[in-house]
Amino acid sequence: MDLLKKRIQEVGCVVSNGVVKLDAILNHQVDTELVMAMGKQFAERYRPLQPTKVLTVESSGIAIAFATAYELGVPLVFARRKKTPTMDKEVYEERVPSFTKGIVTDIVISANYLNQDDRVVLIDDFIANGDAARGIIRIIDKAGAMLVGVGIAVEKAFQPGGDSIREMGYEVYSLVRIQSLENGQIELE
Repeated sequence: MDLLKKRIQEVGCVVSNGVVKLDAILNHQVDTELVMAMGKQFAERYRPLQPTKVLTVESSGIAIAFATAYELGVPLVFARRKKTPTMDKEVYEERVPSFTKGIVTDIVISANYLNQDDRVVLIDDFIANGDAARGIIRIIDKAGAMLVGVGIAVEKAFQPGGDSIREMGYEVYSLVRIQSLENGQIELE
């Protein structure tokens, strides 16, 4: 996606050889025009697969997933990072490491919002090692739902996440793939 590539080149900041900071457009401040365009592109890709839900993990994926769900006209469900006092008792839960945060967290989805009749598109902002995506896939499997697509805004192609999901038999559609962050430079494919 040319607009996303342009914005990454304008505002992206390499933190290390494995981390790029895009908080000016995706993770802290949200470029709403860009995010809505991303949602539209994901929706065009996945509409023929007739999804019934869009799933993501809180919090950085929510804006993009919302834009996608809005364009598709389906609900957005996001996995919470912890159970809340108001959450239903019956939940699907997985423990996943976070590459960026360097911690292990639980992701939780109420069983009321995901079931065997659902056709799910997973949307997230980044994929690095793929742990969050694999956790969501396990939850989708537990619910008996069907994963019809994985949409990623920015895939760090030099890390194994995207390929590990592809090896599981799922199509991963990334709007932008970063080839390298070495020497402080963002190299896009």
